Amino acid sequence: MDFYYPGKGKTGDLPPRPWVADTYHKKLFDNMPSVEMTILVGKYAMTHYLQHSMKKNLTETVRSFSEYLPLYFPIVHPSPLNFRWQQKNPWFKQDVLPVLRTKIAEILSLDEE
Repeated sequence: MDFYYPGKGKTGDLPPRPWVADTYHKKLFDNMPSVEMTILVGKYAMTHYLQHSMKKNLTETVRSFSEYLPLYFPIVHPSPLNFRWQQKNPWFKQDVLPVLRTKIAEILSLDEE
């Protein structure tokens, strides 16, 4: 969502600067017309891109990842701060990550043709 790490806050990382996405993301995507899927990493990306179609929380949004395909694939941020979340939600590694790997492999193999 930003182009640099904003630093630590009291309860985790500081949020990305909102003006960065508003100013630059559309310009970047306009210059990458063949993007087939955007991986939304973390709550800030989900909030920005999914807006009102998000579920009641991050967990439910990630669990419902298939509803956002093929354009978006929401995942939890792979930060050490989220290891507890991943332990509490084993379905993420079992059900979500294999689909993500498959989707990425499909997209990359299309690029090779």
